[in-house]
Amino acid sequence: MTVQKIIIDCDPGIDDALALAFAAGHPDLDLRGITTVAGNVGLDKTTANALRVRDFTGMTGVPVVAGCPAPLLRPPLHARDVHGDSGLGAASIPAASSGPAEGHAVDFLASVTAAEPGEITLIAVGPLTNVAVALRRYPELVSQVRNIVIMGGSAGRGNVTPAAEFNIAADPEAAAIVFGAGWTVTMVGLDVTLQARATAAVRDRMRGLGPLADELVLPSLAGYRNVSRGPGSEPAGGPAVHDVCAVASVAAPELLTCLPARVEVETAGRWTSGMTVTGFNAPDDTCNARVAVAIDVDAFWDLVLDSYARVAVKPGAAGVTPR
Repeated sequence: MTVQKIIIDCDPGIDDALALAFAAGHPDLDLRGITTVAGNVGLDKTTANALRVRDFTGMTGVPVVAGCPAPLLRPPLHARDVHGDSGLGAASIPAASSGPAEGHAVDFLASVTAAEPGEITLIAVGPLTNVAVALRRYPELVSQVRNIVIMGGSAGRGNVTPAAEFNIAADPEAAAIVFGAGWTVTMVGLDVTLQARATAAVRDRMRGLGPLADELVLPSLAGYRNVSRGPGSEPAGGPAVHDVCAVASVAAPELLTCLPARVEVETAGRWTSGMTVTGFNAPDDTCNARVAVAIDVDAFWDLVLDSYARVAVKPGAAGVTPR
C-alpha cells in the first residue's frame, strides 16, 4: 500500500491516545502533525496529553499544535466522567519533554495541506471545531486535502443523548459546516466503533508489549468509565476504541464497509441537537458522505496489535533503547 500522509485532529482522550499509538506503529502512515481541540477535557489537557503520547511512542519529531479552546457557539461539553480528570484514565506516562509548536491548529492545517495539495488525509477524531474554523478561514482546504475522515456521528442512536454521538454533540454547528463544505466526508461512527471492543481476550494479547501496554494502553483501558452509554452499548464486552477505528480505516480501508449517504447535522432540535441524520437512499448527486456500516473486527484487532508491537520495539519509544 502507498504510504498515507495524515494529520490527526484530536482531543485526547483515551481512545485518541490509542489512535495516536496506532499511527506511531503503522508503517503505511506518515503522521505530518497532530492538532488538538477541546473536547473530552479542556484544551490545555488535550494538548498536554497529545504531547505525552507523542513522546512516549517515539514520535518526537511530529509537531503538536493547539487549536480551539471551545465550541463555536455553545458551552463546552466534556467527558471527564468517561476519560477521567486527566483525560487518559489511569495511564501513567511521563510528561512531555517540550511544549506545543507555535501557532494555531487552524493555520497549521491549512499550511500543511496547501504545501502538498491532494496528498494529506485529515483524520478528525474530536469535536470538529478546528476543521470548521479552517474551512471558514481557508475555503480552499476542501480541494487541497486528499480525504477527510471523522470519528463521529451515528446512523442510529447516540451515546451522550439518544440522538447524538459525543464529538458531534460537542459542536453541532461545526459539524454542520464540515458536512456541508462540498467534499465527501468518511463518517466512522458508532455503527461500527461499538463493535470494536477491547475484550478481555484482546487485552490479554496486549500483555508483553512492555511499557506501551503496561503504562499506557492497559491502564487507560482499565480507567475507561461509563463507556458508550445507551441501549445496545453495554460495555460488558470491553471498551470500544472509537478513534482507533477512524485511523485504521485510512491504513486499511478494506476493514470497513462504507455506503454513500446524505448526512445532515441537526443543530436546532430540542431533543435531537447533534444528530447526524443519515439518508442512505439519497440521490447519488446529493450524497456528501461515505458512512461506515460494518467492520471486520478480527482483522481490525490483528492490525492494531501489529502496530502496537512495532511501537513496543521502536527506537525512541518508552522502554526502548535507541540504536
